[in-house]
Amino acid sequence: MRNTLTWLGLSMITVVTFVACTKDLDRKPKYGNTAASLYVNLDGYRQVLAKVYSGLTLTGNSGPDGQGDIAGIDEGFSSYIRQYWSAQELTTDEAVIGWNDATIKDFHNMSWSPADVFIRALYSRIYFQITLANEFIRESAPSKLAERNLSGADATEIGYMRAEARFLRALSYYHALDLFGSVPFVTENDNVGAFLPAQISRTNLFNYIESELKAIETELKDARANEYGRADKAAAWALLSRLYLNAEVYTGTAKFGDCITYCNKVTAVTGYTLAGNYRNLFLADNNTTGAGEFIFAVNFDGTKSRTWGGTTFLCHAPVGGSMQASDHGLDFGWGGIRTTKEFVAKLPDVLDSRRNFYTNGQNLEINDISEFSNGYAVIKFRNKTSTGGNGSNPTWVDTDFPMFRLAEVYLNYAEATLRGGAGGNTTTALNYVNALRTRAYGNTSGNINSAQMTVPYLLDERARELYWEAVRRTDLIRYGQFTEGTYLWAWKGGIQAGRSVANTRKLFPIPSADLVANPNLDQNPGY
Repeated sequence: MRNTLTWLGLSMITVVTFVACTKDLDRKPKYGNTAASLYVNLDGYRQVLAKVYSGLTLTGNSGPDGQGDIAGIDEGFSSYIRQYWSAQELTTDEAVIGWNDATIKDFHNMSWSPADVFIRALYSRIYFQITLANEFIRESAPSKLAERNLSGADATEIGYMRAEARFLRALSYYHALDLFGSVPFVTENDNVGAFLPAQISRTNLFNYIESELKAIETELKDARANEYGRADKAAAWALLSRLYLNAEVYTGTAKFGDCITYCNKVTAVTGYTLAGNYRNLFLADNNTTGAGEFIFAVNFDGTKSRTWGGTTFLCHAPVGGSMQASDHGLDFGWGGIRTTKEFVAKLPDVLDSRRNFYTNGQNLEINDISEFSNGYAVIKFRNKTSTGGNGSNPTWVDTDFPMFRLAEVYLNYAEATLRGGAGGNTTTALNYVNALRTRAYGNTSGNINSAQMTVPYLLDERARELYWEAVRRTDLIRYGQFTEGTYLWAWKGGIQAGRSVANTRKLFPIPSADLVANPNLDQNPGY
């Protein structure tokens, strides 16, 4: 059991199925043993917070094939991490998928519409998570604790939990900011019940997320003082560093100096260190091998948290063709995800341990996306342990998903410094980049010098280090290479050679169902 909070008492909490319409974001559960009945002691609060965390991991309360939280989509597709990953990776050079499920190929073709079922699922999952967090935040206010005669050490611990729920809400609002721009906005201060939330501007949402994360800096547990998989101060700092790195995209105003400030807060923490082996970060026991590098991980467990999404998806879907599923700790492969030749070209050196491609029987060229043999397979996430054993279950995997890790903070610092951020030091930036490359090569043979470390170079280094960790779309947008520019990749825009597409594709559309239900909402331009 990796995290007693994450797996504690989920079956005791019944949450009403969430529909894509945001007019009822704060509805209280109506059926069964409701969350409200659990707000009686510390254990009760822990159980409710478990549901908030599990919103990133699980799809419902009844296992992977029960009644899911999100209506209108197959439960296996409704996982938060699976949908977020698809939006961030299938739209880029790092991944293509061969399946014909609904509109899934529209991600890579960049031809999605406001009626897209996967975009609606992602949007709904984000707002379901915000709903859960709002409820916990509301019920853990100091006035509520006083009403329930909760005081002393229990009240202090619940206060930490409340800050964690605020972090989780900020994380989901950050995803909404990045993916959708101007979105519906509701907090714990809004009345519970059906209402039509107003739409917040992208800049105002940025400011809100920034203020929330700064407000909970002193309310979260110290860095590395919480249970593995739970948020602490460093998780808030890491999210702030990512927020500030992209601030110019979101608001028109660069904040690279602020990015550096919060990177420094993370790197100053005693105990954070790069794992010795890059490949071990993405294995079934990465809760131990990656513990010193992971700042905030989303936990998965093949016995206690079964889902067809998350890292179950990331381990199974890239296995097909001549690949043996058992070599990856799996019972079968799904034969879906590969990568493009343009991404393969970013990892040309076989001595770089980050080069995790399966090429036997695979074509480098993708002549037909539907054929698994077209495109190299990626074997980054696996259900094997660092000692060669298998995960606890060959179907549902144990591998955790690193939402934030120290390597990203190093790269954020380096880029913010090269872009002129106040307080940055180019020598420190170079040392950070070379620390990653020393790990990748096992020695200093792959290290670079200061002349080689340019802003464009860092985009490629981020691809080498962070591929398939759901940051690529955001990175390409920041560099002006997602929709426009000279960088093309196979099947970008729906043609084999790739093509530029309208800049409006930098944002996903507000789902049609929400626009119909809420007249307060305006659609993103171009849709």
